[in-house]
Formats: sequence, C-alpha cells, structure tokens
Amino acid sequence: MITRKRFDFMKLKYGHYSSWAVWAEPEENKPKSNLEDITIIDHTKVNPEIVLVAYNFSDHVFKNSLGNFHEDRPTGTAFKLRYALKDTALYGGYMTDIIKGLHETDSTKVKQYLKKNPEILKKNIDSFCQELGDLKAKNPLLIALGSDVYDILSKKFQNYNIIKIPHYAARNFNSKEKYREKVLDCISCITEEK
Repeated sequence: MITRKRFDFMKLKYGHYSSWAVWAEPEENKPKSNLEDITIIDHTKVNPEIVLVAYNFSDHVFKNSLGNFHEDRPTGTAFKLRYALKDTALYGGYMTDIIKGLHETDSTKVKQYLKKNPEILKKNIDSFCQELGDLKAKNPLLIALGSDVYDILSKKFQNYNIIKIPHYAARNFNSKEKYREKVLDCISCITEEK
C-alpha cells in the first residue's frame, strides 16, 4: 500500500518516465484500445513492493504524466504487458526504466553507448537508487524486463530479489497469449509463495 501523498510525490517527481502496472480494460476485439487511459491509476490500486524495470526510454514522448508503458501507438506493444500482468502478483507494480534520458529503440546501440560512457550508467544507477528510496517500499521485488536490464540489476542490486521476464516488445512473442504464458512461467515462484 502507498499513501496518496507518496503516490502524488512519485507522480510529480518521476511521472514523466515512470508509471504503474494498472490499465483500463481494452474494448472487445481491440487489444490496444484504452492503453493511454491513465485516469484509473490511483494510490489504492498500486503496489510499491513490485518494481518492474525496463532498460531505457524508447523514442516516444508521452502526452501525460504516467504515460510510459501506456502508449497506444500502432507499432506499440505495451498491450502485451497489460494482458500478461492482468490478475497476477505484478499487476499494480511500479514501472520505470533503469536508463533515463537516452531515447533509443535499439538496445544494442544503448549497450554500446553505455560501454563507451560508463559514467552515464553510474549516474542512472544512482538515480534509480534514489527513485527506489523515494518509493519507500520496504523490500521491493525487482522485475527485470529483459536480459539487458537484468544484467545491470543483478550486478548492481545484489541485495534485492530479482526476477527476469522477457520484454513485452521481444520479437519471439508474436501474440499476447504467448507472452503471458512465458511471463506466468517466469513468475510462478511468486504465485506459489502466496
């Protein structure tokens, strides 16, 4: 649970690149519909103990605070994430990127850039530490969206429990159903504990 004051603080400070794993329901037979409807996100529906971490901000600029992971672009794939997380322990979790301010859709280019500029990686890790501190979660479970972010988290955040799930834009999941199936497999240890 998070207080309304903490929720509003996080939205104000980090809302231009973070959000929560809460989505409006899609219209029937329109899996990408209603993704941008962030009006349903409030402090009563979120869980700061789950932190989903993607690699970096893509090339999309969001109209609204909390718009990241809620884009409804024709080429966007966030609808797969919505579908995969529905009715799971991850639904309601906090969502952010480990690398901020680097707009690039090609993760290979991001890795190359960070290798040449290690100070940028350090700055972003420090920023993420601050973000986790501001979230005030007691013992957050970090969910790495993909291998690249998992590599960073597993090296730099060894005091946290970390689970890797595939990124929702991974090309080997051509349907939202296959993506959900893989996510459920990856998080089965969470549901078994409950």
